Amino acid sequence: MDPEEIIFGLTKELAAELKIMSKTKDINTKETHSRIIKNLSQSLGVFFDLMNEMMPYDPDDDDDEEGIPF
Repeated sequence: MDPEEIIFGLTKELAAELKIMSKTKDINTKETHSRIIKNLSQSLGVFFDLMNEMMPYDPDDDDDEEGIPF
């Protein structure tokens, strides 16, 4: 499976869980959704860390002569 598809799916699930949790009134149900959100966030973090290791930013590779615009 393509990593971009996995990230997209995790992000979609995370948004859905946040929406459900915001509408929930029961504290036990909120706790369950918060644990799901934590797990999804950690899963996304794994992919972002992997992407960061695979494609680190190198200012010497920048073709722009002016440098970073900020």
